[in-house]
Amino acid sequence: MWIDLLPIALLGGLLGLDVVSFPQAMISRPLVAATLAGALIGHSPSGLLVGAALELVALDTLPFGASRYPEWGSAAVVGGAIFATHPTHPAGAMEMAIIASLSTAWVGSWTMVKLREWNAHWAANRREALDAGARGAVVDLQLLCMTADFLRGATLAALSYGVFASLTRLTLGAWSTDARISRAVVVTVAASVAASAAWKIFHSVSGARWFFLGGLAVGLAIMGTR
Repeated sequence: MWIDLLPIALLGGLLGLDVVSFPQAMISRPLVAATLAGALIGHSPSGLLVGAALELVALDTLPFGASRYPEWGSAAVVGGAIFATHPTHPAGAMEMAIIASLSTAWVGSWTMVKLREWNAHWAANRREALDAGARGAVVDLQLLCMTADFLRGATLAALSYGVFASLTRLTLGAWSTDARISRAVVVTVAASVAASAAWKIFHSVSGARWFFLGGLAVGLAIMGTR
């Protein structure tokens, strides 16, 4: 029912807005977004688990400039919500959550391009007022574009969750692989993508490997004190 999709839609819209428009506070990162979605469903550890896997995949994304890149905010909400819906983590649940997230991220990248085209169209219609420095025109354009981005993310999250939640329920009944092996496959693939991303960064950014090793050492030291 639509009332069940409303919280997912609102969270997807908020985190989709954070990707580019506002406030760019990194709450749209998969680790955060999926955990929030899991908490919304009532099982944040599940959201955190699938969010960690998605974060490994997202490390290969460099969202800057005019490049087209996946929209992870709304996508991670969908994945986190789907996985949290099955807190016992049966075989296939994590695969379906990842597939849902990747599909949503891919479609989301297309919607962001289309939204930017509309942003340019709306700005062109206000060209004279903007050239004159009219404060009202600037504020009006900013609010219009941010509202459109929120609606884009909300609609995308609601539609994607509605489709993939149903597909997941149908798929899990036919999944016969051991649940531990099923999850291990996802983690292995995600870790491979992350390793590839780290390898590229190490060979293109001066001193990156030392920062990585330093961060790893600090992290291990913090874990050792607990």
